Amino acid sequence: MAQLKIDTEPAEVGVDADRLARIDTHFRRYVDNGRLAGTTVVVARRGRVIHLTHYGQADLESGRAVADDTLWRIYSMTKPVTSVAALMLLERGALELTDPVSRYIPAFADLRVYTSGSAANPGTVPATEPVRVWHLLTHTAGLTYGFHHAHAVDEIYRAKGFEFGVPRGMDLAGACDGWASIPLLFQPGSEWNYSVASDVLGRVVEVASGQSLDDFFAEHILGPLDMTDTGFGARPDQLDRLATLYVPNPAGGLLRNRSLGDDATKPATFLSGGGGLVSTAADYHRFTQMLVRGGALDGARLLSPHTVAYMTRNHLPGNADLDTFGRPLFAESPFRGVGFGLGVSVVTDAAAGKTLTHDGEYAWGGLASTAFYVDPAEEITAMFFTQLMPSSTYPIRSQLRTLVNQALVD
Repeated sequence: MAQLKIDTEPAEVGVDADRLARIDTHFRRYVDNGRLAGTTVVVARRGRVIHLTHYGQADLESGRAVADDTLWRIYSMTKPVTSVAALMLLERGALELTDPVSRYIPAFADLRVYTSGSAANPGTVPATEPVRVWHLLTHTAGLTYGFHHAHAVDEIYRAKGFEFGVPRGMDLAGACDGWASIPLLFQPGSEWNYSVASDVLGRVVEVASGQSLDDFFAEHILGPLDMTDTGFGARPDQLDRLATLYVPNPAGGLLRNRSLGDDATKPATFLSGGGGLVSTAADYHRFTQMLVRGGALDGARLLSPHTVAYMTRNHLPGNADLDTFGRPLFAESPFRGVGFGLGVSVVTDAAAGKTLTHDGEYAWGGLASTAFYVDPAEEITAMFFTQLMPSSTYPIRSQLRTLVNQALVD
């Protein structure tokens, strides 16, 4: 089991300890006033952990405290893991970024694109080019999520059982065939829209590698990085460590979300490369350290430094940001001054984004308000864990960046 501990005094890596303590002062208020059940915050600089705190409860009903081994649903923080898997296959020559997805998933041939009309009677035209692997990695494929509630195509997803997940009993291959039967939101490559693209990418990984997604992750990513607590749902021996999923109670406090929360307690039929993993802070810290160190950790090399640099640059056409190239959606983080790489957001203009950070920072987060970011310029990694959905409830991500960066003194 991966372990986390503070490695050095903040001052040794150019961080003011008193200012760093503001992280706890701030986020403990969220717990003390009932907005969050419990939190874990981890900050590292130059590969050394300088801040590690747990506060509050992993389960309010039993009073179980957040601890080092608490297991969290990381939801969309799964996406960068799936992206790394695809890029490992790219490095091996098993796929190309320009490959049509239909090479791996035949149902993705001859796709249609929405033009007008209702969800019940949409007008469509043929796609002008195939959906390609790089469209999946950049969320420019024209796919969507049913939970967006922003477009007629979102409504079609919901009508077919694709809102938060897939119809019960459906596997990844079946889900991809289902999504391929629905019109695309736009012509591939013409816009950005957050979507099931990473799930489709997970199926590409399966076909290209000849392994199920859970087996590929275990053999090539989780095992080499010693992320032994990470997987698709909690194992029976882990259930007593799984944090409870909550939603805000309109009357105050929090309500347990059993409908989604219990999914992580059952064997996974649908291996979601877009949102299926549960993990610990210690495990995901090892994943972020692999990235910030150029694709390798403790002798295990997953990617070349050149591939990590390529993954974490802006891939939107013309170096556009999400504000100009993306669909208007609710967002936990600013779209202005933020581009998108291969599975992660990338800050292209920190001043435009109005968040205290640096150009080149890359990041993502999850539906239950978990988040991470890597700042290569300052050699910082930071992670925040809790279990509150939706993640847009509070501005946790921008506050985390501010609280970390205001403590840097060199």
